[in-house]
Formats: sequence, structure tokens, C-alpha cells
Amino acid sequence: MSARIVNGVTVDDTFAEAFPMRGTAIVVTAVDEAWAIEAARSFTGFATSVIACGCEAAIDAILSPQDTPDGRPGVRILIFAMDSKGLEKQLATRLGQCILTSPSSACYAGLDGATRLPLGDAIRYFADGWQVSKRIGERHFWRLPVMEGEFLCEATTGLTKEAVGGGNLLLLASDAARALAAAEAARDAIAALDGCIMPFPGGIVRSGSKIGGKYKGMMASTNDAYCPTLKGTVDSALSPGIGSVLEIVIDGLSFDHVAAAMRAGLSAALALGPDRGAMRISAGNYGGKLGPHHFKLLDLLP
Repeated sequence: MSARIVNGVTVDDTFAEAFPMRGTAIVVTAVDEAWAIEAARSFTGFATSVIACGCEAAIDAILSPQDTPDGRPGVRILIFAMDSKGLEKQLATRLGQCILTSPSSACYAGLDGATRLPLGDAIRYFADGWQVSKRIGERHFWRLPVMEGEFLCEATTGLTKEAVGGGNLLLLASDAARALAAAEAARDAIAALDGCIMPFPGGIVRSGSKIGGKYKGMMASTNDAYCPTLKGTVDSALSPGIGSVLEIVIDGLSFDHVAAAMRAGLSAALALGPDRGAMRISAGNYGGKLGPHHFKLLDLLP
């Protein structure tokens, strides 16, 4: 197959190469939506990439009081890591430093599953012997006394080994403003879906990377083939007229979640057309040699 042109936008005949990950979810509630979001933002800070952050995390959904265990406003957070031990460590650390500490917060399991990760079980000893175990039906909770009053936290949450990380879209435009418009349109469409997140700032990446680099110890370095200022200097992947590139990276609880997100983002970016958005849409991969999950752009076209 060859590239396709849809609404004036060229869609490359290529694929996004993604990787197996471990994933989990938590529900955080608070006295109002603003405080629930504040706790979630703290929890998901510095969680853009496993390369340096240890995990990838973001808000999956804003929840109404009707959709939370305690009838208060809340958020659902998704967290991903490369292995279960790493995910468990990140979950416990961020829970203890960012959710326990946030005024009026409570924390609940956000994912079902037979395999469990510790939540309250991991931080209950902060209560210094004053923690109280409580069971409601089949669910187990810990009550921890804190200066504000009490922190309620479910004992465990579910773990999935079917998670996929690294779905992506490259949005190539004539200038930075149009690249951002296309990326924002794609991001907004993806954000409306459950079960997937875009962990980078505002869901968008300006500094896509390649594996390794010329300097010793660099795990990743700038993706020079897509840097507009290096056209004519390197083996550029940029066609004539491209002046800016932005990327969206997607993690999901399953292959299908990532595929749906990429389909939605691709459709939204195409709808803008090249005059307002991207001239060309591509995806990042490693030739199919590293990641077992391949998302072919032409198969995802609306």
C-alpha cells in the first residue's frame, strides 16, 4: 500500500510500534472536584515517560459523585510501568506523598482483577499502629488518622498485564501553530475516551526521541530525522513544506483501548485539513523489531 490523502492530509503507510506494560487505576475523591483534581495532578506529576520517571500516569476521567464509591466528586487515574514491581513501587510512593497528604482526599480501587496491587496495604503503617481495618462486603479498607481527621484508602487495586504503551501519532504541519492545532484536536478527541491516557504535558510531545545517542549513557536523544531545523544536515524524514512536528503518545489498558484512541485522534486531526492543521500524519516505530504491538495508520482511517 502507499500513503493515502484524506481531506487534503497525507497519511503515511506506516505503523506505531508499542510495547507490553503493566497497568492499574485508582479513584481519588475529595470534598469538591477542584481538590480531587489537585490531588491527581500532584500524583501524576513527573510521570511522562518510563525512560526517566519510573512510570507513566495521567487523569483518565473526571467522575461525578454518582460514579464514585463515597458519593463525592472524583477522578480516575491510570498508571503504567514496564513491570509489576516497578508499578507497585511508584503507586505506593505517589499515594503516600500526593494523595494521603492532600486535604479531604480518599482513595479507592479503580480497576478490577484477580491480581492485586497494594494501596492502603502499602501505606497503613504511616498511622503508627492507629490504623483501623474495615470490611464492607467484599471490599477491604484502611482508616488512617491524620491531623485533618481521617484518610480512607482501599487496601488494594487491580493489576492488568494486558496494558499497552507507546501508541503514537506524528502530526507534521507547515508551522508550529498549525501543528499545535492538529495536536490539540487529536488530544481532545482521545481525552473523551476511557481506558487510555496521554501522559505528556497537555497530552502533547514536542521533543520526540530516538533510542540512544552519540553520547555515552544516553538512553534516548532528539529525533533528528523529524527536526525541521536539521533539514539538509541529517537524513530528514520531513517532506517539503513541513516546518513543525508534534507527537501524541498513548497508553491504554489494552490493545483495543490504544487502537480506539489512535483512531479518534487521527480522525480529529484529519478533519482540520492542512490549512488549519497537519499536512501529513505519520507514526513512530523501530522497524517492528522491538515492540510486538503494531497499529497501522491506514487501518485506523475513518
